[in-house]
Amino acid sequence: MLTLELSPEVNERLETLAKRTGRSKSFFAEEAILRQIEDLEDVYLAEQELAEVRAGRSRTRPLADVMKTYGVED
Repeated sequence: MLTLELSPEVNERLETLAKRTGRSKSFFAEEAILRQIEDLEDVYLAEQELAEVRAGRSRTRPLADVMKTYGVED
């Protein structure tokens, strides 16, 4: 469970969207949070991998090699 205090403007927009779509405000809040979490996970994973490359513990591969490996053409 999570409790959020929204600004009146955001709350009004959320209520309007919920009424127009027949979905709950909680549905849209969860969708927004999930999308943001996915983006943040991608950023943190990329930052960790970059640190590994910079530390010499991981190597990069040219994009052309990766594309060839997976059968993707230019």
